[in-house]
Amino acid sequence: MSRTSVLVLVALGAAIAGFAFSTNARRDDGDATSTARTVAAGPQRATLGWRETAGEAGEQLVFSVESLEILSDGWKAKLSVENRSTTSYKVASTLSRPFGLMVFSSGDYDDLMEQNESGTLPTVRPATGYAPRLPAVLEPGDSWTGTISAPGALVANGWVRVVFGALISVVEPRDVVAWISDHTYRLRP
Repeated sequence: MSRTSVLVLVALGAAIAGFAFSTNARRDDGDATSTARTVAAGPQRATLGWRETAGEAGEQLVFSVESLEILSDGWKAKLSVENRSTTSYKVASTLSRPFGLMVFSSGDYDDLMEQNESGTLPTVRPATGYAPRLPAVLEPGDSWTGTISAPGALVANGWVRVVFGALISVVEPRDVVAWISDHTYRLRP
């Protein structure tokens, strides 16, 4: 094992131990609010019918979310992206710009904007499954409809927004659209 690997493992172990210590300390601080428990959202299905657009008429990307299902072992969302522009877009779901879900403590749009501007958005729960697979390029007039999914629990009473990875203009690669839905869905216990 290299010296770098050992340092990374030691640092990781220290971080995990620090997290466990701070979590236990918060539980035992005597504060009445510390008794509140975080609960995983239970199985549920919502027909959403969300439709949102980015861009001016004639040069729009359309983002739709048909449904969201929370399973006992993960989640899945049926969604679509439509290119109503004159530009071709590469469709990317990368570590830095994944398709997936974000869980917020509020469904308020102003909170979303504040967190976006301050760089404090929640971590994306990235999709690990795509059916059918995302297209490499979304040409003008083309669309993709499918289901994204991933394992893992989501927090009950959180507000879910759907994240549409990144659409990168083939003509102007600095023109990147990463869409977070304006609409939210409140997760039930």
